[in-house]
Amino acid sequence: MKIGGLTGGMGSGKTTVAKMFNALGVPVYIADVEAKRLMHESDEVVKSVKELFGEDAYENGKLNRTLIANAVFGNKEKLEALNTIVHPAVYSDFKKWVSQQKTPYVLKEAAIIFENGGEKQLDFTILVTAPKEVRIQRVLNRDNMDRAAVISRMNHQWSDERKKALATFCIENTDLADTEAHVKYLHNQLIKSI
Repeated sequence: MKIGGLTGGMGSGKTTVAKMFNALGVPVYIADVEAKRLMHESDEVVKSVKELFGEDAYENGKLNRTLIANAVFGNKEKLEALNTIVHPAVYSDFKKWVSQQKTPYVLKEAAIIFENGGEKQLDFTILVTAPKEVRIQRVLNRDNMDRAAVISRMNHQWSDERKKALATFCIENTDLADTEAHVKYLHNQLIKSI
């Protein structure tokens, strides 16, 4: 079984592309969703998060997202400490998940793959891209953020050009019909090559 990574910048539409692969029968592990689950269900992760941020990190058994977000925003050390707790738990959970799959290939959808060298643990990577203005508009329509905040966050991410240099495949996601056709084509190519 091959293991692929699916990534893209904010507003690129990687979740949409993940759903397209999933509709073709490809299991997709959504790292962000699983990280949030582990931050609630893993006793070890919960204990470590409380040690890092205090008992207020959880309210009524639920992660206090506002407190965590405020604590890590602009504090690189706290963010790295949180990642040191969550990333190994996600990696271990992902390996267990992969062992339960029975398909020619699986995908791990994650916002950050190249930034931490994660591509070295994968057989191939798929980068989802879209023009910056399209991405900004998507995020504005989806999230409760103002334009300046969206641009600020995007400016803290790697550029598509930097990621393209490392990606195995690239899907331009501007027209949904074209994107779906590209996903089907890529899926067939991957199946043939395995």
